[in-house]
Amino acid sequence: MYAVIKTGGKQYRVAPGQKLKIEQIPADIGQEISLDQVLSVGEGEQIKVGTPFVDGAVVKATVLAQGRHPKITVFKMRRRKNYRRTQGHRQNFTEVRIEAISA
Repeated sequence: MYAVIKTGGKQYRVAPGQKLKIEQIPADIGQEISLDQVLSVGEGEQIKVGTPFVDGAVVKATVLAQGRHPKITVFKMRRRKNYRRTQGHRQNFTEVRIEAISA
């Protein structure tokens, strides 16, 4: 069984037991959260697609960690104008493990 969920402005295809890093959610480590924005649910040949969400479908997940992704460098430059700007950025994430999908 799998589901397509929407969280943090992104969509993820998830299955029970899968670990994944999503946009930061304010939750404690070990806490169980429910993701109710389920776009579709599928099992084998059957698939249920919502408009836009599947009614009554919930994905249960456990928070494993809160962290930050590696640093990326943002570099801007205009040629021949002596203009250079360097900036770094680290995005926050929440690592979750998908426990169950109920449709």
